Amino acid sequence: MKAIILHSRFWIKLFLVLILQLLAVNKPSPAQPAANLTESMKKQRIVSARIQSPTRVEVTLAHRLKMMVASDFSIEPAAGVKNVQALDSTHLVLTTDPLDVRKNYRLQIKNAGSKALLHDGILDQFYSEKLLGYRREGEQGAFRLFAPRALQVKLVLFETYDATTGREFAMQRDNDGIWEFLTAENLTGKFYGYRIAGPAGEGEIYDDSKIVADPYSQAVTTSNHYRHPGKTLILPEDNFNWEGDTFMKIAMEDLIIYEMHVRDLTAHPSSGVAPELRGTYRGLIQPGAKGGIDYIKSLGVNAAEFLPIHDFGNLEIPYEEAIASGASGPNIYARNHWGYMTSYFFAPESYYATNGTMAPDKWNGVDGRQVREFKEVVKAFHRARIAVLLDVVYNHVSQYDQNPFKLIDKKYFFRLDGDQNFLSKSGCGNDLKTERAMARRLILESVEFWMREYHIDGFRFDLAAMIDWETCDAILQRARALNPHAIIIAEGWGGGGYTPAEHSQHGWAAWNDQIRNGVKGWQPTGKGDQGFIFGKWKSGTTMKSLHSYVTGTLKEDGGLFQHKSHSINYLESHDDHTLGDFIRIASGEVGAEQVIIDVDANAKLSPRQMRMNKLAALFLFTSQGPTMMHEGQEFARSKVIAKTAVPDPHAGQIDHNSYNKDNETNWINFQHAEMNRELVDYYRGLIALRQAHRAFRWSEKSDVEFLSSENELALGYQLHRKSSGDTHDFIVLMNGHTGKPAVFKMPAGEWEVVANEQKAGVTSLGKFKGGKFTIMPTGGVVMRRR
Repeated sequence: MKAIILHSRFWIKLFLVLILQLLAVNKPSPAQPAANLTESMKKQRIVSARIQSPTRVEVTLAHRLKMMVASDFSIEPAAGVKNVQALDSTHLVLTTDPLDVRKNYRLQIKNAGSKALLHDGILDQFYSEKLLGYRREGEQGAFRLFAPRALQVKLVLFETYDATTGREFAMQRDNDGIWEFLTAENLTGKFYGYRIAGPAGEGEIYDDSKIVADPYSQAVTTSNHYRHPGKTLILPEDNFNWEGDTFMKIAMEDLIIYEMHVRDLTAHPSSGVAPELRGTYRGLIQPGAKGGIDYIKSLGVNAAEFLPIHDFGNLEIPYEEAIASGASGPNIYARNHWGYMTSYFFAPESYYATNGTMAPDKWNGVDGRQVREFKEVVKAFHRARIAVLLDVVYNHVSQYDQNPFKLIDKKYFFRLDGDQNFLSKSGCGNDLKTERAMARRLILESVEFWMREYHIDGFRFDLAAMIDWETCDAILQRARALNPHAIIIAEGWGGGGYTPAEHSQHGWAAWNDQIRNGVKGWQPTGKGDQGFIFGKWKSGTTMKSLHSYVTGTLKEDGGLFQHKSHSINYLESHDDHTLGDFIRIASGEVGAEQVIIDVDANAKLSPRQMRMNKLAALFLFTSQGPTMMHEGQEFARSKVIAKTAVPDPHAGQIDHNSYNKDNETNWINFQHAEMNRELVDYYRGLIALRQAHRAFRWSEKSDVEFLSSENELALGYQLHRKSSGDTHDFIVLMNGHTGKPAVFKMPAGEWEVVANEQKAGVTSLGKFKGGKFTIMPTGGVVMRRR
């Protein structure tokens, strides 16, 4: 009897559940004023309310909908709600009276509270092809600014960079949101900015008491303050003599990239650069110096990738102020050394000019010399047959600076949450809304500007997963239209996305973190996080993975890329530990939190560290795909946190994130390069070998024949010359095992060694004919068929 009662209760409950489900899925037609029913008894609230067109508002609720009718909704100031449609259990569409894009509104929902309406899709109606910024047009000078929601914009002209008042002129707005002022006055050498007034209300940050420099500034003068206030400098007509210079034409397969920072290459006294030029554009190209361009050229690389040189916010909020205010990520140095906080996308960084300074409240860029000096850099690198790539940051801006786009129209240019706060999925700052038409136009025109005006050969896009695909496609198309050999590289992650494979599908190259992790590892102290050179398998890595890395980490082999030319192979970048420090720590010879007493002794490689560094380099430079190395990788650079006046509790320890240190932590110490000359020469030899032989750059997967060994951590292969057009076949043998030799049966023929555990290059280091060949632990060789 008890079983029968329980059985009946089961069917009753099931019947009630089915009824509730039917009520939840049967949505009313668009003509019906009522939204869906739900069983939710939780307190309802509005998560977001976005204006998508003049008469359409999209609403997201926290919980499933109750029965609602149009009379449950009201919008202030007076705007009627005509219809309510449920898209699903928590999303509504309101049809409203026409809403004004330059007014703010608040939505009230019965029993759900209220929320300020966010102007979203409604802003997509604004677009213009008018030229922006300042420019000479015939006998007139034209100032144009895109600010679609502004109520008033005034142009302010200043006689000097530090003037606090200037002449003000009202600008006129057209229907596309462009504000314009024309004048016949010659304004060369003058400075200007804008005062922008806009609607008040929740989420708004318009402030016409502030001077906003032109976002299209080609030269900007800025004050040394974390707000980075600036004025635009009107330059004379460009008369720079390029002397016939043009783009470098380097195939992707042939690229050997040296990632570098302008200041780091010459700021240290050991660079041999004149004291007044250290850390500057001109110091970088001073002839005859130990550091700078002559050093880069001596390595044999053919491309230099500059960490950001777009004008950026150099300073961050003072540490004590950040702590007191509860600001996220307080920075004890209050500095941004690397440059990943762009303020002006058309202007070169002025701190690197010969009159640059970081003295508090002083001004940089006062005479615009940074423009000419960076052009000199590009011309000098091209003369040295080195392409110039720029690391560019179009995905976010600083949380702290007075970025013009924040004050021009926050709601147009940035991704915002439902409470109209800046989103920071980048983890670095305020995320740009790249999908907006005029934001996309800005990015495309910035890319084109640097190519036309500075002869830039390519770009690496920071956190490129945060740039929408339509913009990505347009970037590639625009760049390749100007230069068919333009180099376009993605850092294929950011904002929670991981997109190297997708970027390859869109025709982009991307950083290959798979080869980085498989060969080196991910974390030097993490369990299962060390790679092949440590005689280990990084979690998820197998011999099949190593085979894939050798042939270009192709999608067809479980890798990432459509073509090997998309795989930017690297083991070290500006991020995380240097390769040398990773090896120091993961080998157990230096503690992760150990305080280094003797920096020079730490920099000097032990025999074991030397072998690991060489094996890593050999793997990198013999794999198919463009190659990248970071400054100092060639001598196993160590980033020991320098002891300075800043009370850094980690001073003396090895740094894994040196973004904020404009000091000897980052500056290249060329004495350390001399101490580890053996490794520097090994890199030079591998680069020369790769440059001399197409087999390491142009071989197809079918040209690679893998060789077997009983050693489970031994990798060997023969490169047949069929597809590459090389004059030789090659054999590459590597043993990642730290304690056991590896024996390979060699293909028939006469071979000569061109790289081994001691040296690398293009000259013979010995001969070998048939039989078996033994590779010692943590070692490798390259042989060329005679």
